[in-house]
Amino acid sequence: MARKTIGERLAQLEAQRKTLQIRLSKQERAIHTRRKVLIGALVLHRLANDRDVHIGGGLAAWLRSELPKFLTRDGDRDLFDDLLKPQANEPTIGNIGSGSAV
Repeated sequence: MARKTIGERLAQLEAQRKTLQIRLSKQERAIHTRRKVLIGALVLHRLANDRDVHIGGGLAAWLRSELPKFLTRDGDRDLFDDLLKPQANEPTIGNIGSGSAV
């Protein structure tokens, strides 16, 4: 078996480095996606079970004010139709200060 030249060994090591870099990048994306899923699951759980959770007037109201600014694609907005619709018992721009939001 002939020995590989230094150039051939370097090329092989570079190919291995690229493969490992791709694997690391994929692993980092998976971790990032998992974090988003878990945070989303927490928010949805709180919305479903803990109506007394407050973030500046209530979690649901906060999401209704922030999600439209955050979601840029119509398909993404469609996924959150149930959250983006104002609820009857939450203050809106039209009923703030009118006594109807209690």
